[in-house]
Amino acid sequence: MLHPSYTDLMRVVNSEVEIGEEPVVNSRYSIVIATAKRARQLIDGAPAKAMATCNKPFSTAVEELYKGQIHILSEDE
Repeated sequence: MLHPSYTDLMRVVNSEVEIGEEPVVNSRYSIVIATAKRARQLIDGAPAKAMATCNKPFSTAVEELYKGQIHILSEDE
């Protein structure tokens, strides 16, 4: 089971969105894709921004996202 939950991750990612603006992430699929991209960066040698409790790249990416150390950018940015 993924901890934090998808709902928690979506809440963190969308926390900086102003009322009336479109949320950064609309679905669990978007969270998984963004986290998988970050995990791929970690596998390719990018430095981790969080001290993960697990050394698996996907777990590290989830922890970075949950702690707000990485941000998901829209396609426009």
